Amino acid sequence: MSTNTKQNKNIFTLKNLLVLAGIIAIYLILTALVEFNILNRQFSALLVPVGANIILAVSLNLVTGFLGELSLGHAGFMGIGAYAGAILTLNMNLPKIPEFILAIIFGGLVAALFGFLIGVPVLRLRGDYLAIVTLAFGEIIRSIINSLSIPAGVDAAGKLILKKGTMGLSGIPTYANYTWVYVAVVITIVVIVNLVNSRHGRMICSIRDNRIAAESIGIRVSKFKIMAFSLAAFFAGVAGVIYGHSISIIKPGDYDYNRSINILVFVVLGGMGSIKGSVIAAIILTVLPEVLRPIQEYRMLMYAVLLIAMMLFNHSSIMARLQESGMFKKTSKLQKL
Repeated sequence: MSTNTKQNKNIFTLKNLLVLAGIIAIYLILTALVEFNILNRQFSALLVPVGANIILAVSLNLVTGFLGELSLGHAGFMGIGAYAGAILTLNMNLPKIPEFILAIIFGGLVAALFGFLIGVPVLRLRGDYLAIVTLAFGEIIRSIINSLSIPAGVDAAGKLILKKGTMGLSGIPTYANYTWVYVAVVITIVVIVNLVNSRHGRMICSIRDNRIAAESIGIRVSKFKIMAFSLAAFFAGVAGVIYGHSISIIKPGDYDYNRSINILVFVVLGGMGSIKGSVIAAIILTVLPEVLRPIQEYRMLMYAVLLIAMMLFNHSSIMARLQESGMFKKTSKLQKL
């Protein structure tokens, strides 16, 4: 039997078919909730931000949870992708679907390029030093956007319109909806899960567990660090494009260090190295402020209390049993290469 035949048989396993059925079922449920107005306008508008936050949390988990490096500049890559995608759609005149697909790919690739360029020198650092440098990178990106004049389309006479970065970009086509973001979320999770479960993923996890041991068996640490960093930046850029094309206006202040900290909170509360945990934490912490909006005076207090409760639950015996059962399985520290 050929290798290709064996791989095809491995793809069409019962587990994979159940996962595919679950993905389709969730999408059909979302469609029914939106199309039949079961979700009100407030929560329907949250579907795209929830999806974007899931992409951001899962991609950051690749760097922080699986690679073991603390990055505080993830919002910077999101901002790069958002501006790159917006500039493309504002200066092109293509049909909606191909234009948006091009914007998503372009925004992701530009963010990945910056991730590569920053990753080459920065990933030689570790721990607090890496966190400080990536935090500074995010602020540098925001400052550069503030100081630039950005092309925002052409006027009736065909003259290029330039806007100051401090004014933000407005008039971005609202192409993104729950379908686009759902597809992007599924692709992100599938790519990162398959990477983590592959030979390359085990090498990335081995670098987290013991850098010296990984180097001693011939693993090129710098190569896999840059690969993980660039891939995470690519998906952060994709999330930026989708989010920017759902709100129609973007500003540099939307991608400051507070946004990076919020993304890190999703990862930490969901569990370092847990994809399922990142997805659940991103959903809960995006929806929670809106759920608590009726109690405006106590909203932030309740939000803080629930954050603490989630952290305690994450380290409780109940969560430990769920992890043992495989429901929230994390990568083990001893990876077989």
